[in-house]
Amino acid sequence: MAVRRLLDGRCHVSLQHITIPRGPIELAADLHLPDDGEATRTVVLSTPGSSVKEQIGANYASRLAARGIAALVFDPAHQGRSGGEPRDLEDPYRRGEDISYALDALSTIVGVDPERTGVLGVCAGGGYAVHTARTDHRIKAVGVVVPVNLGAAFRSFQPDGPAAALDAMATARRTENRIGELTRENWLPDTVEDAAAGGVTDIDTLEAVRYYRTERGGNEYSTNRRLSRSDPLLLGYDAFHLVDQLMTQPLQVVLAGRIGTTGSYENGTRLWEMAPNPVDLMVIDGAGHYEMYDEAAYVDAAVDRLVGFYTANL
Repeated sequence: MAVRRLLDGRCHVSLQHITIPRGPIELAADLHLPDDGEATRTVVLSTPGSSVKEQIGANYASRLAARGIAALVFDPAHQGRSGGEPRDLEDPYRRGEDISYALDALSTIVGVDPERTGVLGVCAGGGYAVHTARTDHRIKAVGVVVPVNLGAAFRSFQPDGPAAALDAMATARRTENRIGELTRENWLPDTVEDAAAGGVTDIDTLEAVRYYRTERGGNEYSTNRRLSRSDPLLLGYDAFHLVDQLMTQPLQVVLAGRIGTTGSYENGTRLWEMAPNPVDLMVIDGAGHYEMYDEAAYVDAAVDRLVGFYTANL
């Protein structure tokens, strides 16, 4: 189905709900299209861990379309309204494959030029987008907003180091197999009250809770749960591996100026230094990581810069 709407006083945008074939399952996706029939440039959105397509991805995709660039955003396999069992799996390698399956689907859509297709990743989705673009050169331009290398982040979270964490996870999986029950972890405290009760004071964690777990950005299909079997995969993952050798596409990096605890500023500058073809680095003064998800002034500034980048490079 298609829904036609006017966004921010710009051109009309058509929203099409589509499905992306992915082997034995399908991914639920939304294609945001400029309503002028000119949709030759297209960007695939790779969204943050735990999010669904109606959240951060829609905020960026709708704005891109309103500025003349078609944008496809999808729920990852095993999450949201996409298929795949077990549920709540965050497999970084499958997240990358999802992007490639999205490119397959775009190649069948009239008006999409497969030679003018880029990718945009936000937060962990930035790492997934970069990792995919290294080896899928159908992607002609790479944009990232507050990118996070989720593997590096998970390794840094382990008080006794990642190897000891893997030992503990191996023991936990044997227990799961014995009792026949999968376990899940919270991405975040479920409520602002839970965060306060748990003594959470970090501004970025609190902003994440306020976005994902309140009416501000919450969505019924975003479960806030991560299958425990995801964690060994994340611990062994490096989103930037071989970027310096393989990711030759033009790169746009957008960072939040307030450096917090997410690592996105450090990850973004490292990516910028590693990439063979960096084109533009934008730092949005005053913005925090999670304000780049939905704060209109910051998102609009990022999208305006991204549109210029994609227009020049797709």
